[in-house]
Amino acid sequence: MSKLSVESLGHGPPLVLLHGWAMHSGVWGPIVAQLARNHRVHAVDLPGHGQSAPIAPCTLDSIVAAVDTALDAEPRPLALLGWSLGGLVAMRWAKLRPARVHRLTLVCTTPKFVAGEDWPHAMPAEAIARFGDELHVAWKLTVQRFLALQVHNSEHGRATLAAMREQLWARGEPRRSALAAALDVLVATDLRADVPRITQPTLVIAGGRDTLTPPHAGRWLAAAIAGAQFEEIAGSAHAPFLSHRDEFLTALEVFLG
Repeated sequence: MSKLSVESLGHGPPLVLLHGWAMHSGVWGPIVAQLARNHRVHAVDLPGHGQSAPIAPCTLDSIVAAVDTALDAEPRPLALLGWSLGGLVAMRWAKLRPARVHRLTLVCTTPKFVAGEDWPHAMPAEAIARFGDELHVAWKLTVQRFLALQVHNSEHGRATLAAMREQLWARGEPRRSALAAALDVLVATDLRADVPRITQPTLVIAGGRDTLTPPHAGRWLAAAIAGAQFEEIAGSAHAPFLSHRDEFLTALEVFLG
């Protein structure tokens, strides 16, 4: 199994940061220093992103296994903070390894990224399929368009988009095949049956203006996980840890204690 890139900082209980599709752990930069005051922060580049090599096959379970292995040196139970795709990884990891994962924060994520008749809280199937088609034609423009969708209608959206664009290629260009494989994971995954079996204390943070993972998906998660807390950041879209950093950190630090 390929070794993943993990940057670790700080002292205290371990906190693992899991980023979204097409990004890398550098996207957490503005909040890592503050989190590291009270936690041993492990910021992971998911397979095929940032400085981590791709894995094959690339499935949700193989991603979980790769990240779990990358953190073998951390013996303590882990708190996970998963954003978007990273939220899928966090939820599946919590289900598979309940003794390893003791706390979850799920940020702008959903158990199912593709809408259907029984699941309206997601992107239309044709919209995600278009991303997949466009990756094969003009993948850089496709990723940049995806970033723009993440901040659409957000307060402070222009500044948030600039911060994300600054980080986008900061660790080199990802392989198009790795992006396509990770997008396939997003399209194929449906964790709705898993979610009620999650037993860890959980905080769900949603962006009130998020069009990729609408806040109703976050409300569903919080209702399906016993005892979960729900926090909606009203003016935020898909990246509240960038657009509404103080509000985001306050909610997170109250939850983590």
